[in-house]
Amino acid sequence: MDAWATGAAFVPYCGPGATPADLLGRWNGDPLLLTALAVAAILLWRAKARWAAWAALGLAALLFVSPLCALSSALFSVRTVHHVLLAAVLAPLAAWSLPPARRGGLALATLAAAGVFWSWHAPAAYAFALSHDGAYWLMQGSLFVTALAFWMAVRAARPLPAIAALLVSTVQMGLLGAVLTLAGRALYAPHFATTLAWGQTPLADQQAAGLIMWAPAAAIYLAVALRRMSRQLQPDGMPA
Repeated sequence: MDAWATGAAFVPYCGPGATPADLLGRWNGDPLLLTALAVAAILLWRAKARWAAWAALGLAALLFVSPLCALSSALFSVRTVHHVLLAAVLAPLAAWSLPPARRGGLALATLAAAGVFWSWHAPAAYAFALSHDGAYWLMQGSLFVTALAFWMAVRAARPLPAIAALLVSTVQMGLLGAVLTLAGRALYAPHFATTLAWGQTPLADQQAAGLIMWAPAAAIYLAVALRRMSRQLQPDGMPA
């Protein structure tokens, strides 16, 4: 049988897909990662960092150290949750913990973040990312950096352009989710042999991932857009 059909060609970061029997023991003990997180914690403590920076560090530990990482090797739907948390929660937390950026570049940042997100969810690119640790970190790093640039640009932008960029991001996230949900076949080879242990077919897992992007992931961007809009509609001197 073809190695891609069985999943044998893939040894993703955090190892083979977790099963219900071994999930709770599948913590990531990568010494380089743990050292990087420890150094980051020391730097944040010395800098008396804001709560957003600590929240971002805690979320990074959850994504890459906890059993969630091994579960994302098994289920594409969990990988989708991982990527959404990275791009739509971790990145804005990091953006709001850094000094404000100069205004400008919002359109480019919006295009880059969407383009990188869509590109890594192309089946061939996704399979490449789960075939080598270096490719995996290239995927994670590019998703985070472009999302960080987007949120920093949103933070710095005037209200109307920021709202427009957030609405564009809402639409593109929902559109990608719709594409995955409505696809007639499973597209992601790394999960062809890893979903059945969790009672799902690869197609059902992919459809769940699409629904996550289509609704809750897109809703994050929409909620921020509505928040910015509500602040604009408030009379002067009234809290939003």
